[in-house]
Amino acid sequence: MAKYNKLQVIEIMSITGMVPVFYHADVEVAKNVVKACYEGGVKVFEFTNRGEFAHEIFGELSKYASKECPGLILGAGSIIDAPTASMYMQLGANFLVGPLFNPDVAKVANRRLTPYVPGCGSVSEIGFAQESGCDLCKVFPGDVLGPNFVKGLKAPMPWSLLMVTGGVKPEEANLKAWFDAGVTCVGMGSNLFPQDVINAKDWDKITAFCSNALNIIKSVKNKKS
Repeated sequence: MAKYNKLQVIEIMSITGMVPVFYHADVEVAKNVVKACYEGGVKVFEFTNRGEFAHEIFGELSKYASKECPGLILGAGSIIDAPTASMYMQLGANFLVGPLFNPDVAKVANRRLTPYVPGCGSVSEIGFAQESGCDLCKVFPGDVLGPNFVKGLKAPMPWSLLMVTGGVKPEEANLKAWFDAGVTCVGMGSNLFPQDVINAKDWDKITAFCSNALNIIKSVKNKKS
């Protein structure tokens, strides 16, 4: 069962500004990555449902994070249907993220006051998701839509809370463009976890990547305000 409710999760996402997005079939690798991110200052982590038995890995990861990473908010990504959403919530997911918007997922998530962050590629999709109780929506794919999409949407819909995933890099120019456009937070995957670093099991480097990215985001947000 989730330890954090909707308001708590979205608040932390907004404050830190970054959600690492990761999947690995080896549970020990996943544990080390989560721990490395946590030591780098990460407070919210998304483990994606992208491989066979991913839910089993997530279940072990949930138990591990609860013990070894106090205060870390762990959620599940790549959720596209309600049964999968329910399963991950039962395994301890504190939030759900998807590549698309499915109203059935919103229903089961709302029932437990669990944030559901659906992937949306148009203004209308975001509007429909908001009507279904999705307080935070994912702009996806970000590398296709770009910061101008966010800026354009926020003009007539300034209340919108948006997380962008896809095309986000731990670089000042990239992050500045997204936050200046008006995103609430960013989801960062492969650019935060280079394959060669994972293969080398260089967890300290992952920690450094996370710490650096969070510092850039903090600086960018401070300059904006």
